[in-house]
Amino acid sequence: MKVFTFILSLVLTAPAIASDENPAKTLLNDMATAVHTRNFDASFVVVKGQAMEPYRWLHAKQGDIELEHLSLLNGAGLEMVRVDDQVTYFEPHSEPYSDKTDSIAGPIPEVLFKDINRLSAHYDFVLGGKGRIAGRSAQLVRIESKDEYKYNYWIWLDTESSLLLKSAYVNHKGEMLEQLQLTHISVTEQPAPMLVEMQNRDFPAVLATNDLANNEDSAANDWKIGWLPDGFKLLKSDRHKLDLNNELADYYLYSDGFVEVSVFIQRPLPGKRASGALTSGATTVYVHNGGSFDVSVVGNIPAMTAKAIAESVARPL
Repeated sequence: MKVFTFILSLVLTAPAIASDENPAKTLLNDMATAVHTRNFDASFVVVKGQAMEPYRWLHAKQGDIELEHLSLLNGAGLEMVRVDDQVTYFEPHSEPYSDKTDSIAGPIPEVLFKDINRLSAHYDFVLGGKGRIAGRSAQLVRIESKDEYKYNYWIWLDTESSLLLKSAYVNHKGEMLEQLQLTHISVTEQPAPMLVEMQNRDFPAVLATNDLANNEDSAANDWKIGWLPDGFKLLKSDRHKLDLNNELADYYLYSDGFVEVSVFIQRPLPGKRASGALTSGATTVYVHNGGSFDVSVVGNIPAMTAKAIAESVARPL
């Protein structure tokens, strides 16, 4: 009886744990902190079906300045360099350009390196099991969509460094559609010399951008997108020629904070094309013929979602 009374007193006097404390969310916040503060050199591959894209990813914290370098190792190559809040993109067949942002637009969703609490309205955070990835102990965290219109996203974190080891887009059947897998990671005390040298390089200046409301080329009022999944908001719209066919198209970019969806609207191309979807990994391209116009929806979303968005496009009354 004395033992029971003692245990009960411990329970009653123990500090209360906040009811909204979520261990999965805590681990994701720890990962965001680690990515911004640790020195590391990592290699990973993105697997989409039979296709594989290899990358090298380096990060350093030099005093108060963050340095980051991400490069695609296959083909003509793609290089992205970040010095604090400026990212410069070096792409094949185009002039390098810079953008003012504190994260690189690579294959890992940017929100994972920021405040993931903004996703709480439309996603749940669930702790999974432990495993072994790239020879390191890993903890699974699942970001689960609250509806069927978006994919789930699973992340395996290094239990020692809190850094990402593997991630995957997963459908509601539990099937992995697209995976990112680290093949090597080295966490060091000192930053890589090539990152330190980046501070002495000259990069293109960040170009001024017009606000959406003041953009003369904005297409915001030309079309009505009648349906989007909950949480999606317009980030920008414009009118430009497509590289693929040099056709003029109205362009809309939407995001729910995690997934981005692009909508292109243009005049029908010669020859009747049936509506339908193409997929590559988690990416869906759905083309819809609206009679007097064609709609293309592109994003890491299920085909049924892309179809519903495309079929909801209409001219304002």
